[in-house]
Amino acid sequence: MQSKIGFVALAVFGLAGAAPSVSAQTTDATTTPGAPPVSREQRKAETAAANKAGQLTPAGQGPMAPTPSKKSTMTREQRKAQARADEKAGNMIPAGEGPVAPTPTGKSTMTREQRKAQARADEKAGKMIPAGEGPGAGPSK
Repeated sequence: MQSKIGFVALAVFGLAGAAPSVSAQTTDATTTPGAPPVSREQRKAETAAANKAGQLTPAGQGPMAPTPSKKSTMTREQRKAQARADEKAGNMIPAGEGPVAPTPTGKSTMTREQRKAQARADEKAGKMIPAGEGPGAGPSK
């Protein structure tokens, strides 16, 4: 229990201490709308000055994102009881009777050249979905 309290205290302390250094790194001419872009030399000079002043957060010491809990909120017995209750109430779909994947309708009405031309037109119009960003695209396993 004390390790959890210590971890929370450390996380809060780390976030409170990291906020000024993060804001020091992000306040520059590029954050204000309409400001001219900063050259590489200007950026290097700003970074060197911030480093000398001790305003930069060392690598790996910034705020950490909380990790989601992988524990279930229900016990195995509770899940089994819930499944039995759902089955009795008729809320479960019997095995093999779920939604069926759509079957192909047969021959296409377009030629290969027409499909390629349509794909090029859609790509120019910005209608194409980038690879890996379509529906059902999740993290790979």
